[in-house]
Amino acid sequence: MLSGIKSLFHSAMFPDSPSPDLRTRDTRLAACALLLELAHADDDFTHAERAHLTSAVTRQFGLDGAQADELVALAERERAEAVDLWQFTSLIKEHYSRGQKMVLVEIMWGLVYADGQLAAKADLLMRKICNLLDIEPGYLAQIRKRTESGDVANPNTSS
Repeated sequence: MLSGIKSLFHSAMFPDSPSPDLRTRDTRLAACALLLELAHADDDFTHAERAHLTSAVTRQFGLDGAQADELVALAERERAEAVDLWQFTSLIKEHYSRGQKMVLVEIMWGLVYADGQLAAKADLLMRKICNLLDIEPGYLAQIRKRTESGDVANPNTSS
C-alpha cells in the first residue's frame, strides 16, 4: 500500500521522471479512485455499481479479472486515505488526452446510473470532478442525457 501511495505522489511531483509504465499505472489508479468516489457518493456501493466498475476497468485498461480486482482494492485504499480529489484529477488532467477524459466521463455517468438512480451527491460530485478535469459543462450534460436514455454503451452487456 505504501509503495502505491509513494508512486502516486512521486509521479505527481516529478512527472518527467517516472517510467511510462509507472505513469500509466498511476493514472489508472487515479481514474479508478475517482470511479470509487462516485460509487460511494450515495453511501451505498451496490453490486450493480461494483460490476460496472470492474467491467469498465477491465475493458478500458486491458486487465484480467485478478488485475482489475487488485487495482480496485488499491484504489479503494488510496481513496479512503485521500484528503481531496485533486491528487487524482491532477494526474488525469496532466496525462489523459481530451478523448481519454471523455471516455472516463462516459464511464463515470454509466457508474452513477448503474443502480438505476441518480443520487444528488453523485450528481454534484460528477460536476466537481468534471470541473477539476476541465470538462465542458455542455459535454457533461450531453453524456448524461445519452446515459439516461441508454445510448452510452454499458460495459456489463456484451457488444
